[in-house]
Amino acid sequence: MDSLALFATASLIAVSLYWFVCILGSAEQKGKRAVELSGGSIAKENVQDKYKQYWSFFRRPKEIETTENVPDFVDTFYNLVTDIYEWGWGQSFHFSPSIPGKSDRECTRIHEERAVDLLGVKPGARILDAGCGVGGPMRAIAAHSGANIVGITINEYQVNRARLHNKKAGLDSLCEVVCGNFLEMPFDDNSFDGVYSIEATCHAPKLEEVYREIYRVLKPGSLYVSYEWVTTELFNSDDPEHVEIIHGIERGDALPGLRKYSDIFQVAKKVGFEVVDEKDLAKPPSNPWWTRLQMGKIAYWRNHIVVTVLSWLGIAPKGTVDVHKMLVETADYLAKGGDKGIFSPMHMILCRKPEEN
Repeated sequence: MDSLALFATASLIAVSLYWFVCILGSAEQKGKRAVELSGGSIAKENVQDKYKQYWSFFRRPKEIETTENVPDFVDTFYNLVTDIYEWGWGQSFHFSPSIPGKSDRECTRIHEERAVDLLGVKPGARILDAGCGVGGPMRAIAAHSGANIVGITINEYQVNRARLHNKKAGLDSLCEVVCGNFLEMPFDDNSFDGVYSIEATCHAPKLEEVYREIYRVLKPGSLYVSYEWVTTELFNSDDPEHVEIIHGIERGDALPGLRKYSDIFQVAKKVGFEVVDEKDLAKPPSNPWWTRLQMGKIAYWRNHIVVTVLSWLGIAPKGTVDVHKMLVETADYLAKGGDKGIFSPMHMILCRKPEEN
């Protein structure tokens, strides 16, 4: 009887796992499969320890503010979350304005294409993607514009994933990926016809440092556009609920600290940029961007069951459950921040590097 019960339990788990992974699939069908979840460049047996190290940064907040410590902090984060992001979200690690009648994937593509359209570049132009992740935006932008895109990411695992995706998409002739720190980029001065960053510079300890580096590599007269994570004019630093929401976003997304919306313009001007345009793309007429997070709660918890089972079976690394739980909780903070209007992931700023005299 015990053997029969054990067999029945094992069969139920196997059928459930097959249903969740093979039939329901991931949130984005082009994302990674659940059975391939890993800790990026972290050895499987070290994933849980690295997760604990990640959280230890928040017990020593002054270390997060120290520039030399942030790259390792961010690199660890993306080793832990890249596979889960790809599995549950797709290859573009960012949000986008919600457009009536358009799917999430279509909204993502439109948002990415808008960035390169704002740059006004021609086919063959050399464009930098500062903080490219696994390259979802760069592929959409290369296909849309015909430009040559060079992406930089600090995470070596993401470099390898991006190169694999570029080759599969037949876009490796237009898309190049470099492993490096966007605070100290291995590119010559005045070497790019345009630069964009999509929800990436929020990881810089000081925005001025990454903007100055982007200014350096951009050709005179060329444009830079960034979609920034910011607290809005509605954020009240004396409201405990507001503060907890923002801290929850920072803890769950490897942010040294969210910036005020008003800081972006000032930093751009300080490093020498001419500000051409600035607006919050999350505001009306765009529909709420965070509804995607709210509507995905069932999928998140469904995925959490899958991760738990895979970890229990030894397929996913020990610690993956903790990482996924962190991301589920962070999604809730992000949705609350959007719903209360105190946070935006889409504060757009378009800048020009002045022509040389």
